[in-house]
Amino acid sequence: MSAVNWLEVLGWDENELDDLRFVGFSYIKQGKYDIARTFYEALVVLSKNAAYDLQTLGALHLQQGDNLSALNYLEQAIKAEPLHQPTLLNRVKALFLLGYKRQAFEQAQWLVTNAEKEIANQASALIMAYS
Repeated sequence: MSAVNWLEVLGWDENELDDLRFVGFSYIKQGKYDIARTFYEALVVLSKNAAYDLQTLGALHLQQGDNLSALNYLEQAIKAEPLHQPTLLNRVKALFLLGYKRQAFEQAQWLVTNAEKEIANQASALIMAYS
């Protein structure tokens, strides 16, 4: 069974996707995460699992306490963009919250030694918080 190309069906291109991202991000900035999540769920389908959309959707699920769904989307984003540090940090948070401490500590330690300073500091804080 072939996947439907929704952009073709709708007659849309990257401009419409950018508009959806803009509106979705505007809802994030307002703290309206349920509404923003709806936009990013649509974007994941429409944009064929673009890393940014997956990262954002994972972060939204994490923000709302749906840690298992967050981990799922973050894992997909990491497959698309393996070294995106904010996504890796959010994955560490999701792993800690789900009780996968060994994996979380390993990845957090990697971020402490390899990530840019802000991400490394946040990873270090997570290590201290969950030790």
